[in-house]
Amino acid sequence: MAPRHIIAIGGISAALRIRELDPATEVTVVVADAYPNFSICGIPYYVSGEVTHWTGLAHRTAADLAATGMRVLTDTTATKINVVEHTLDVLDSSGAPAQLSYDALVVGTGAVSARPPITGLTGPDPLGPGDGVHLLHSMGDTFAVMESLTRRNPRTAVIIGAGYIGLEMAEALTTRGIAVTQIEALPEVLPTVDPELGAVVHAELTRNGVEVLTSTTVNAIGRSESGALTVTATHDGHSLSRTADFVLVVVGVKPDVELAADAGAELGAKGAIAVDEQMRTNLPDVFAAGDCVHTHHRLLGLTWLPLGTTAHKQGRVAGENALGGTARYAGSLGTQAVKVFDLVAARTGLREHEARSADRGWTPVSTTATPDDHKAYYPGATPINIRITGDVSTGRLLGAQLVGHRSAEVSKRVDTYAAAIFHAMTVEAISELDLSYTPPLGSPWDATQMAAQAWVRDHRLAAERERLTV
Repeated sequence: MAPRHIIAIGGISAALRIRELDPATEVTVVVADAYPNFSICGIPYYVSGEVTHWTGLAHRTAADLAATGMRVLTDTTATKINVVEHTLDVLDSSGAPAQLSYDALVVGTGAVSARPPITGLTGPDPLGPGDGVHLLHSMGDTFAVMESLTRRNPRTAVIIGAGYIGLEMAEALTTRGIAVTQIEALPEVLPTVDPELGAVVHAELTRNGVEVLTSTTVNAIGRSESGALTVTATHDGHSLSRTADFVLVVVGVKPDVELAADAGAELGAKGAIAVDEQMRTNLPDVFAAGDCVHTHHRLLGLTWLPLGTTAHKQGRVAGENALGGTARYAGSLGTQAVKVFDLVAARTGLREHEARSADRGWTPVSTTATPDDHKAYYPGATPINIRITGDVSTGRLLGAQLVGHRSAEVSKRVDTYAAAIFHAMTVEAISELDLSYTPPLGSPWDATQMAAQAWVRDHRLAAERERLTV
């Protein structure tokens, strides 16, 4: 018999799947703010003005959700899971305590912004939005950023962090006419790709007027005598500082696990909630999905990859199984893409050092190629930097990284590699795929195939020639 009442904390994807499969089951979604189904990934494009109103970030309106038959409790904070009693303690929108009963519970508490140990950002009286210093991960953060941009009308900004959101916000603030300095502690921007590809993104930032400081650690955020914000950092043992009207700190997120952990949920990779492939926790009738849980990776095993695509898939599995189903999450490959001005960078699977440290018996090697996105005789052809990683022993494709112009369909080409890795294909077998071709858009051998062929020439054919000459 299906559960009579399921509660999802966050977890709109799970709730939608439940309503899709069994409209008779009562579903209540508990949301801590007033924005139950908004695209966090779209925030930079609202800041830039490309999304003209914040309501445009809604995947579904409140009316859309209500039409499915689910009950959505906004501005309601879940405070305690009572595992034995199968109840959830909440504070409602007025701050009054209440208790909800469930037959099954889906925890989708997501992630929260990481707050690095920077003087002025931590401590008893940290700088915050009222001072022009911001974190950015929620709609509440977004409104604080927009209010600050409107009220302060900044001419200069410092962004601490050069990952996906940091790069997107560098473009967004530059689009608004703000002079941006971007500071990254690691040797190159976009550390999810190899440094030589990150350097291509670095050059694009510089070309668009962003000052980029890498291998630079921020020590403090304060105020000068004139009242401007000051950011003090260290580079190669030397101190440097920048003044700014606006500071954004985007150095990553961490899983929000307090509610589940307090109820006795086991934690896994990177301190995220441990779940099996059916998104079950160790707690009876409690499932979890999204950025708060560890990730089953098809190549690595267990890791933690807070990605929107992953969260949506996990949510559907959790919702189906909360009804009594047997769905399984097929696993992630960490496929990602980001647009930075006129460039797109993407990756899937493993980089060489990641594959080597995975201890799976692989001998990973890589080749970088720069095929054009379409036939050179058709105007506008542009090279794509493609780095292929494969196991030299078996030829298996393990990962791919791409950086190219936004016209080069980089995000779709990385999907070709993602599908190939998902099905455990060899690098050589990519050339057998029947991919589309027309001169304005591609070549008889697609760029993805030409890069794969370069890897085969460098590694498999070279190894075969060496074997034959011994």
